[in-house]
Amino acid sequence: MTVDEVEKKEEVDNQDDGEDVEDDDDEEGEEGGEGEGGAKKKKRKKKRNRKKKKGGAAAVGEVKEPTLRPPSLGLKDTCFTDYYVKYGQTEPPTIPVAALFSGKPFPVGEIQPHALESQSYRQNSEELRDMERISEDLYTKVRNAAEVHRQVRSYAHSFIKPGIKLSDMCERLENKNRELVVEAGLDRGIGFPTGCSLNHVAAHYTPNPGDDTVLSYDDVMKVDFGTQIDGRIIDSAWTVSFNPKYDPLLKAVKEATDEGIKTAGIDVRLCDIGEAIQEVMESFEVELDGKTYPVKCIRNLNGHSIGQHQIHAGKSVPIVKNGCEASIRMEEGEIYAIETFGSTGRGYVVEDMECSHYMKNFDAPHVPLRMQSSKKLLGHINKTFGTLAFCRRWLERLDGGSATIHGDRGQQTKYMGALKNLCDVGIVQAYPPLCDAKGCYTAQYEHTMIMRPTCKEVVSRGDDY
Repeated sequence: MTVDEVEKKEEVDNQDDGEDVEDDDDEEGEEGGEGEGGAKKKKRKKKRNRKKKKGGAAAVGEVKEPTLRPPSLGLKDTCFTDYYVKYGQTEPPTIPVAALFSGKPFPVGEIQPHALESQSYRQNSEELRDMERISEDLYTKVRNAAEVHRQVRSYAHSFIKPGIKLSDMCERLENKNRELVVEAGLDRGIGFPTGCSLNHVAAHYTPNPGDDTVLSYDDVMKVDFGTQIDGRIIDSAWTVSFNPKYDPLLKAVKEATDEGIKTAGIDVRLCDIGEAIQEVMESFEVELDGKTYPVKCIRNLNGHSIGQHQIHAGKSVPIVKNGCEASIRMEEGEIYAIETFGSTGRGYVVEDMECSHYMKNFDAPHVPLRMQSSKKLLGHINKTFGTLAFCRRWLERLDGGSATIHGDRGQQTKYMGALKNLCDVGIVQAYPPLCDAKGCYTAQYEHTMIMRPTCKEVVSRGDDY
């Protein structure tokens, strides 16, 4: 269902609520003359409005105060799982965000000045404000996607608890993502598979079909998911824990991410951001079972620039000192995901375990394919995901990853040989889980930000983290 269809349905529902009143007025209008008809129409309009206020449809948009607290740690004191009811959203959320804000601007992210003193002139430049007005369509799409992300993750905070099966958690979160963004294939939908990496696994883990892993009280889980509108991806992540002994680890990573955001800005060297992140991160230590561990940056994981339909657009934002060439700087108009990873282990990850994440290479070569199954799978990937990441769970859904495109006839079967072939020839890239030393714990926080001409806007910032 498109956003327009949703709005039309709401209008029909509202008219149905006032049906009895309108019928009475129509009969009166037929008896009266032409001059009386205008008065009758005005009268009918007033009655319909009064009826709307009493009807159930109006209650859907009722503005309330958030009251529900999350069961997990690692979030701000200002976090409420029903955060969205302050905008008139239902609990749980069911109104598409575009419909919820119909005729109103989407919430603006956190505004910060660019870090360098040499760029301070930008804040009050009328010329640069005019440039921002030209980009307003882009900002609107990004803010729309960011608000979807905030509402989906706020809803997720309510049901992520010990005992939940990770596959169920991901399906529930992703289905809500599709619902609130109004999934429409490559135009709108999920940005990438939901990561729910546990403990020593830092990134790129989502359950494959048949994986029955269950979240436990002593787990440290990184939840990383994306939302996209017109290929404009919001990439944001947080860490879930229930045992307070992990609080110093989570605090270290959260404060390091915030320091990275604070240090960022137009013309800032990326290596300077990495140095600032490392200084904050490695000032923390955590005591686990009587032993003290220094918190280390995972030095081979980075933030990154984001392009349209391209989650990694070419620039990497290091999280350690001297993590990249000193000449690489942030530029006006770029979009970045600032993310940091901390570990109680060696601070270095390697690929391990069964792969679940895949993505077609943005500059994939044209390779003649001999296997018919490979051609079929590539056609499905091109149509459904394009150059956005996908996972095996999505291929095995009845809709194959997009109900808009395939209905319930998109499910892929016996595809593993074809998927391996596409990876072998360089069309698709596999992204296995990234793991530190077994027995250690890792944490992650991440936000998406735009280098606007006058300021930097942390579009994914919320009341939760």
